[in-house]
Amino acid sequence: MRIALICETFLPDVNGVTTTLCRLLEHLRREGHEALLFAPQGAPEEYAGTPVVPLGGMPLPMYPEVKLTPPQPGLTARLRAFKPDLVHLAGPAVMGAAVPFIARSLRLPVVASYHTDFGAYSRHYGLGFMQSAVNGWLRWIHNRCLLNLCPSTYTLSSLRSFGFRRLRIWGRGVDTERFHPRNYSHAWRESVGLRPGERALLYVGRLAAEKRVDLLPEAIRGLPNTRLVLVGDGPYRAELQRRCQGLPVHFTGYLKGQDLAAAYASSDAFVFPSDTDTFGQVVQEAMASGLPVVGARSGGTLDLVREGRTGHLFAPGVASDLRSRLHDLVRDDAGRATLGRAGRAAAEGRSWPTVMSELMGHYRHVQRRRAA
Repeated sequence: MRIALICETFLPDVNGVTTTLCRLLEHLRREGHEALLFAPQGAPEEYAGTPVVPLGGMPLPMYPEVKLTPPQPGLTARLRAFKPDLVHLAGPAVMGAAVPFIARSLRLPVVASYHTDFGAYSRHYGLGFMQSAVNGWLRWIHNRCLLNLCPSTYTLSSLRSFGFRRLRIWGRGVDTERFHPRNYSHAWRESVGLRPGERALLYVGRLAAEKRVDLLPEAIRGLPNTRLVLVGDGPYRAELQRRCQGLPVHFTGYLKGQDLAAAYASSDAFVFPSDTDTFGQVVQEAMASGLPVVGARSGGTLDLVREGRTGHLFAPGVASDLRSRLHDLVRDDAGRATLGRAGRAAAEGRSWPTVMSELMGHYRHVQRRRAA
């Protein structure tokens, strides 16, 4: 199969869309398929044997990892020369508006995958009045595709209520070898300032308003023998550091590879306050590393965290409820271990090969529909 992929965020940016695309390109190469990736300028020239065609654009003001990539010359010619069996739009924002029309002129089927809830994000940047317009714009793009893939049941239900059509579930996988409890490191715990007897609460992700990291200072205030470790960076970091002054908090910046794996495995619990994530890849990575999770009762977290079995859910946006859940968890060593083992077992059933096989099934379904 020959697949043309078009995205508006990719390496060197670190986010869930990039992770998914990297695993997809690796899978396509292993299985003998051919791919061509269109990605914003600054990406590598190739990845996993797939050539990368640069797209001109500028960062989206509220989310600079996504580039505003308007329709530009050369796309039609490159698609025509590559002769793909289908086109996959990964998280379309601006460029996606033109692709269905270009593909239709070339008689190519288009699949789109929904990754980022830009409508919900607008609320956290003082642009809530634009939420309906943003959702309408994305609906207009997605409804011109033959199939729209959603990462979670919550997202599918939400998009359906907004009038999105032809929706199917396509989840996300996790590397259970890379993220594993065996990566525990006493040296890592010392490096982030943990003292004997202290429990490490871990957050991994973008430090930004839409991730609801603003809840964390109040949520950890007064928790006994507990230190919060924040892995990541973003526009809210300076404000968060100011609000965390005097609290047992350590900022590591972005981590990757073995350093990230050690951060997960060496912590005691994972906290995920976001109520806007369509999936929550870092939640799966934490579970694969044997950590119990405390997450908001919203978004993709609902598909991952089972209350009382792999972690706990708190009322979205309510810091006092988050603190209560964390307080119960840090006091119960045996309970954390039980939840962590169950989380690891759940993650083992969501490997990337399994998830990518599901995607290939969606691709074949679209091809059959197109041929009918």
